[in-house]
Amino acid sequence: MSNFLEIPIDRLAADVFDALLEEFASRDGTDYGEVETPLESRVSQLRRQLELGELILLYDSDNQEWDLLPKDRATEFLTEPY
Repeated sequence: MSNFLEIPIDRLAADVFDALLEEFASRDGTDYGEVETPLESRVSQLRRQLELGELILLYDSDNQEWDLLPKDRATEFLTEPY
């Protein structure tokens, strides 16, 4: 059973938030389409999606892992018992 927490992005230090976005944007398997997109652009896209509430930062306290998920998917994790 996992315990998911939504982490408000405005509670993160700027350097931590930047590092988080860069790490996510450079993960293996992260697909941004047929054309290679520079890391700076991918980070900017993620930042905007988070600011607009399209993506949610979730932390799994049991596994000590985090992920960025679309709002609807994150809501499922936050409301469903696992």
